[in-house]
Amino acid sequence: MTNGSDVVHGFPHLDTAREAITALHKRLSYDGVRAYESSVAPADVAFCDQDDLHLGAQRVARALVHQLRLPEARMIVSFREMEHAASVELTAGPEYFIELNDRFRTHRRDIGAALAHEITHVLLHRLGLSFPGTRDNEILTDTVTTYLGAGWLLLDAFREDAVSSQKLGYLTPEEFGYVLAKRALVFGEDPSVWFTSPQGYTAYTKGRAQALRDGQQPPLVAAGWNGRRRYAKDRRYAQDHPGAGRPGPGAGPGPGSPYAFEGAPGGGLRVSFPCPTCHQRIRVPVRGRVRARCALCRTILECDT
Repeated sequence: MTNGSDVVHGFPHLDTAREAITALHKRLSYDGVRAYESSVAPADVAFCDQDDLHLGAQRVARALVHQLRLPEARMIVSFREMEHAASVELTAGPEYFIELNDRFRTHRRDIGAALAHEITHVLLHRLGLSFPGTRDNEILTDTVTTYLGAGWLLLDAFREDAVSSQKLGYLTPEEFGYVLAKRALVFGEDPSVWFTSPQGYTAYTKGRAQALRDGQQPPLVAAGWNGRRRYAKDRRYAQDHPGAGRPGPGAGPGPGSPYAFEGAPGGGLRVSFPCPTCHQRIRVPVRGRVRARCALCRTILECDT
């Protein structure tokens, strides 16, 4: 886990985060994801300067083990000088050894954030879920930490002013806000009340706006006028050029379009698009108003194809 000094903003890792959400749903199943309905409570991971360092770290680790449904994992937390914010030794268990950067001795409010990321590494290790490459695997870890109810701590650890900054993890603050908002939309939470960092709250609002846009893309009924107009134009092109493959510049859905048209078995046309909840690809026939159900996350989608 890294500690960011020069904070990157925006959504440069959004595609990977979306892939991580899909992979998590596939690995845990609908019922498995629903087992994480409640986020870890702020009171359970609070850490003040008066708390004993090691006892407090063990207490917070236990709360996060419980949140991530790892009852058999015993965490042993130590502190030392190191380049990164934290690391975990992944073995067969039953004990896992987490090392935190020495600076957390005096920055105790962020110990929960560092532990949440490392304990999620343990969960992913047990699930056998990983992405190739260090960067993508760390983005997977940040995304899963957040989606399963412990990652709001990582966003709350983000602080930035004119002379200094701090950010834990690989996702940008806005991407943490995006994944947190995706979770909030599924479980009906309002994580904004948990933030002690004003910068973390601002990043959440920006991420939430991006998450809401996922549910406002055509062919979903909630798409805005411009989106519906563009979709109708692309649909006409697909109907007029069956089997044409990728359209030329300015014609049909572009490379960044969330939807694509293809021939349907037995003739006709169908459109594919990502589920706004889990980003699994969905295919429905082009025939006006259609109600679709995502087979992965069971979201019911109202479409105008």
